[in-house]
Amino acid sequence: MAVYRVVDIVGTSPKGWDDAAKVALTTAHKSLRNLRVAEVAEFDITINDAGEIEHYRTKLRVSFKYEGGNP
Repeated sequence: MAVYRVVDIVGTSPKGWDDAAKVALTTAHKSLRNLRVAEVAEFDITINDAGEIEHYRTKLRVSFKYEGGNP
């Protein structure tokens, strides 16, 4: 048996949604151990005053395994 926690993270990038996802996972990996699954929850963009795309944002739902004893 195992227990997993699911959290939402958001990555941003001026390059695209794929890059935003990579940024989010790379950063999350630095502080969360045993990442198991990342599910894309949402895509959106931020727009500047000129009406141009400023940043792509990818919201991910990631799960990681709790360490320690079984519940």
